[in-house]
Amino acid sequence: MPRYRLTVEYDGSDYVGWQRQDNGPSVQGAIEKAVLSLTRETVSIRGAGRTDSGVHARGQVAHLDLTREWKSYTLQNALNAHLALAGERVSILDVAEVPGDFDARFSAIRRHYLYRIISRRSPLALEARRAWWVPKPLDHDAMHEAAQRLVGHHDFTTFRSAHCQATSPLRTLDRLDVTRAGELIEIRATAQSFLHNQIRSFAGSLKLVGEGKWTPDDLQEALEARDRKACGPVAPPDGLYFMRVDY
Repeated sequence: MPRYRLTVEYDGSDYVGWQRQDNGPSVQGAIEKAVLSLTRETVSIRGAGRTDSGVHARGQVAHLDLTREWKSYTLQNALNAHLALAGERVSILDVAEVPGDFDARFSAIRRHYLYRIISRRSPLALEARRAWWVPKPLDHDAMHEAAQRLVGHHDFTTFRSAHCQATSPLRTLDRLDVTRAGELIEIRATAQSFLHNQIRSFAGSLKLVGEGKWTPDDLQEALEARDRKACGPVAPPDGLYFMRVDY
């Protein structure tokens, strides 16, 4: 039974998230329906990360098993045709046949995320639901300085959802950089794995630093508190993008 790796881009605005759920359309469900329409096979695909409602992806990775061999480009084009016909905001960027022991989730060694903030007085039109609009000026240098306090191996209890199902709050954060180009501020995070709402929690707390309400020391104190109540407001999902996965 051949196994295929899919690289997927999607606009998560109108989905309940990556994972199939009963309360609305999911990205996983959209792809599985496209596979069923194409192959008449009912499959369950596994993604590298379970993005929440409203979160986007430019390089989500998933795998699935099919009963027959497909040429990669044929499978890619056919799935995209079925997704477009169904009106889905999902695109298959690449398809590759992989060994049977490849697992989109468990074979991953590093995941990369981007959080986008647009800091300007006027509300967003073209970028609505694509970024977090912050009408106040933000000091991105202070945000970057503070972000370095979070890099490394830590107990991230403060920065994970109360509903996080991970068995341990310990994670190693390889990178958390804050840069600016005009009105756009980008927060880039890299780690082997992340806790539920971890990056959005980072972004919300770093915004407080950018506004001058918190100092880098305040952010470190929040980390060391190991208390969810010490976290700043969680940033909205609009600005979060799952960028790519390393294997």
